[in-house]
Amino acid sequence: MGRHAPYDDPGTPDVRSPWRYLWWLVLAQRRRVLAGAWWGSLWMCGLVLPPYLISRAIEDGLRGGDRTALVWWCAALTVVVALLALIGVARHRTMTLVRTDAALRTAQLVVEHVTRLGGVVRRKLSAGDLTYLQNGDTTRIAHALTSTGPGVGAVVAYAVTAVLLVRISPVVAVVVLLGVPVLAVVTTPVLRRLHVVEAGYRQSQGELSSRAGDIVAGLKVLSGIGGKPAFEERFRAKSRDVLRDGYRVSVWLSWVQVLWGLPTLFLGVVTWIVARMAVSGAITVAEMVAVYLYVGTLIVPVSFFVEGADAIPRALVSARRVVDLLSLRPEERSGDGEPLEVKPGALTVLVSSDAAAAREAVERLPGQVVVADNDDYLFPGPVREAVSVGEHDDASVRRAIWAAAAGDVVEAMPDGLDSHLESQGRNVSGGQRQRLRLVRALLSDPEVLVLVEPTSALDAVTEAAVAERVKEARRGRTTVVVSSSPLWAGQADEALCLEGTR
Repeated sequence: MGRHAPYDDPGTPDVRSPWRYLWWLVLAQRRRVLAGAWWGSLWMCGLVLPPYLISRAIEDGLRGGDRTALVWWCAALTVVVALLALIGVARHRTMTLVRTDAALRTAQLVVEHVTRLGGVVRRKLSAGDLTYLQNGDTTRIAHALTSTGPGVGAVVAYAVTAVLLVRISPVVAVVVLLGVPVLAVVTTPVLRRLHVVEAGYRQSQGELSSRAGDIVAGLKVLSGIGGKPAFEERFRAKSRDVLRDGYRVSVWLSWVQVLWGLPTLFLGVVTWIVARMAVSGAITVAEMVAVYLYVGTLIVPVSFFVEGADAIPRALVSARRVVDLLSLRPEERSGDGEPLEVKPGALTVLVSSDAAAAREAVERLPGQVVVADNDDYLFPGPVREAVSVGEHDDASVRRAIWAAAAGDVVEAMPDGLDSHLESQGRNVSGGQRQRLRLVRALLSDPEVLVLVEPTSALDAVTEAAVAERVKEARRGRTTVVVSSSPLWAGQADEALCLEGTR
């Protein structure tokens, strides 16, 4: 298993449940997590020392009239505060690495698995769902791992503070020990409701993103058939639904913000109790100051408890989506018909009267091939960058342009290869888009290249040139073309009928 992202081997995740997946992320970097728990515990427990040192300075130095003791206790306080700052830096750095590792490891697992699945992902997940999974879900999962560092430290510091308080006043210790569970009971229902409405909001966002992508992709068709007003109204209606869901989330978020003030309220209650005890003589002034500072220090671990109670359920929801995706498997062959065998290093043409069935069959191919079809996305930017996969010199790019018979496409653009290509090539025709996609596929130069109807939008003369040139450019490498065109069949080393084949 690699130590730094991108990992040579990110590991085999445990996808039996969201909890098991989160635990696997912890075990994948166990040393770093243990270091985070150590620094977190040391830092949290160290926060208890300043109140103790201040109480001793008051008791021995001020009330006792011992200036030397006062100086020594103040010096010790200065040293402890400096050490706490250094420990805090180490804790934060370690936990940042823990969160980053979890996010990048999850992202790499998702990308690699999606690559292996191929077309299965298109049928199971929308583009919006996949985008949010890569961005929002990985962040939520990573944030939950904070509980392995400061979260553990908060538990340790809470126990240490309780022991110190028992020595001063058992009554105050009981109040503190019972106060945190009460806070948890109060916050849990609100956080649970927030997670429910957030889940609905995320689903609505994903549906709206997918609908927007569909509208943009088919904008010219919608304009031609006069369907823009209908789709505009549907989009507006869905946008209003998302807006209402967003308002609903905001209402519960405002209650969560109120909950963040509960630790301060808790501190106020304890302060009132110890102040009355000091007035009655049950505890000394120094002990009262110590209790106040101890409980003030407890705000930090209590805040981490509240944060963990919020972050972990969110992470479990996100981990469920990751686990569901990682549990997807490539579709198995039905067993009907003869298996398709393709000669290595040859140009094979698959002939089928059903283009959809041919595309479905191609999507079942293993992941170690490049499959190029007419739905592949063309990114906006200079033509050179839109068709280049990695670093290619002009000579390589122009050879691919020649093979795809796309020279006239580039020449017709104002700045040649430096001309701007809009998203999905909306500023070029369908046939020109098809050839630019073919240029990109050829530049990827894979051992096995599968082209699905690569010339369906071209005239016969251009199609014949493309078929001849692609065969020449791909000589010695395996190329599979799904097409019913006789021009491709005429160039094929082998032509196969897809009917009855799985």
